[in-house]
Amino acid sequence: QVQLVESGGDSVQAGGSLRLSCITSGPTYSCMAWFRRAPGGEREGVAAVSNTGVNTYYAASVKDRFTISRDNAKNTMWLQMNSLRPEDTGTYFCASDPPLCDGSLSPDDYKTWGQGTQVTVSS
Repeated sequence: QVQLVESGGDSVQAGGSLRLSCITSGPTYSCMAWFRRAPGGEREGVAAVSNTGVNTYYAASVKDRFTISRDNAKNTMWLQMNSLRPEDTGTYFCASDPPLCDGSLSPDDYKTWGQGTQVTVSS
């Protein structure tokens, strides 16, 4: 089974930017996605990308601020986060292997998960 490893989390001030990376241990031909969990909150979908990287999907709360992308040749997916807000604080996870590649942002649809990377945005 392919393993996922996130990196790039940090503490930044509001308005700042971060770029998260998710490296897979091998080729991943499925849709992939980023999720986050705020302190004391539930895991929520942030963005998803199709297996080719052509199609992208975003939660309304991050649309026009975050950009998801992937490079299958590098076994890597990214999440570029701009104009960060305190409410973006949380642990960010990458995930893969949904049964359908339809841009789902439901955590129940993804089988493979990374361990997460912490993002903290201060006001």
